Amino acid sequence: MDSLLGMADAIGPANVLTASDDIAPYAVDWRGAYRGVPEAVLRPGTTAEVSEVVQRCAAEGLAIVPAGGRTGLSGGAVPQANGPRSVVLSLERLNRIRDIDIRDFSLVAEAGCVVQSVQQAAAGAGRLFPIQWGAQGTAQIGGMLSTNAGGIRTLKWGNARDLVLGLEVVLPDGRILDDLRRVRKDNSGYALRHLFIGGEGTLGVITAAALRLQPALKRVETAFVAVPSPDAALSLFGRVMESGADVIAFELCQRFCMEMAAKHGVGLRMPLPLESPWFVMLEMSASHASVPLREILEDTLGAAMEAGEVTDAAIAESDAQRLGIWKIREDYPECSRKDGPAIGTDTSVPVSAVPTFLRTIEREMAERWPEGRMSAIGHAGDGNIHVSLHAPPGMDRSTWMARASEMEPLVNAVAVSLGGSFSAEHGIGQSKRHAMASHKNPIAMDVMRVLKNALDPSGRMNPGKMLP
Repeated sequence: MDSLLGMADAIGPANVLTASDDIAPYAVDWRGAYRGVPEAVLRPGTTAEVSEVVQRCAAEGLAIVPAGGRTGLSGGAVPQANGPRSVVLSLERLNRIRDIDIRDFSLVAEAGCVVQSVQQAAAGAGRLFPIQWGAQGTAQIGGMLSTNAGGIRTLKWGNARDLVLGLEVVLPDGRILDDLRRVRKDNSGYALRHLFIGGEGTLGVITAAALRLQPALKRVETAFVAVPSPDAALSLFGRVMESGADVIAFELCQRFCMEMAAKHGVGLRMPLPLESPWFVMLEMSASHASVPLREILEDTLGAAMEAGEVTDAAIAESDAQRLGIWKIREDYPECSRKDGPAIGTDTSVPVSAVPTFLRTIEREMAERWPEGRMSAIGHAGDGNIHVSLHAPPGMDRSTWMARASEMEPLVNAVAVSLGGSFSAEHGIGQSKRHAMASHKNPIAMDVMRVLKNALDPSGRMNPGKMLP
């Protein structure tokens, strides 16, 4: 406890949480799959305080588990059960936007800034911070970068990694790496920021980031489209990409997913009858008001209907309808949870391989777990499809997890065999370490271990995560 008293001197007694009720929210992940109780939760308020805390933890031999909004799906922000003595380092008080430069199209935000707050700050300056996913109202910038989060707009603007110009990071020994420069071209050595983006706090603690902004969208058109198959969806994708408009989202949704959303969602309205086996949510944009975006979308959908790629379509007639379509997608994960136990995956394949991937998975699951219910939803425009296998009605989680324990390895293996990845946007955390051991290139693993040992030789940074 003496070490924690020292922490109180550094960051203030109110920011050292030790009571069981105060620690409890930080001791379990969003899905309830991983639990680990830290000795304390530390909430520094400045980069200098983070540095001080990290140095003190090093002196005391305490492991550090960085945490942001704790919306991750891989158990990365929770201490390892039965792991080393640890503290959770919450970045929630580092929540200032330090600078917005509209001429430079950039913004500097601290790690504890909520993603949605950054989006709003950019919009207030007439700019766009384009990343978007369902948890953006809770997720924080540090967690977004630590897991290299994706979302529905990756096909246009890339994952979180592609939106970063520079980082400020506290290293495992407490030194502050200030690499917040906002230059677009810099060939002055290794791009160190990319070590920490996607590093899940295993190499250091991200405390601030210089982020790329985009021009505000002046025109947006959104459609909810019925398609007969993933092959038809892929043909439609080619059409919209060649239409001349900027395609910023293209989501493929199995009917079962939409049925779960309709059943469990609050305030959700389906734009079309749920009669098609597959649906697509797509969005086009333009940064100039004169672009005839509606005409482009109507012409494209009309041609797709004539070709048999689309069987029905609803185009949003207002901003409220547009937001309503995306609310279906954003609320789906919670609706899925309410429907009962399921085993989920986070795989990606080349876009052209999406139909083959889904056909293979559907066939294999029907043979091995005929009582299960497969769902598939995801970012077809970038090849990231989330496949889940839901328990039959009435079966409890532990029974289903034991019965279908080989489902995730099966899906991962199929994705990798098609040139894809077993982890597209959720990170590795604790849940995918076994997949790292099975599928990651062994030479790549060797390089990763060299980097880990060089920066964190004592292994105190987020132990039990990422590396098997």
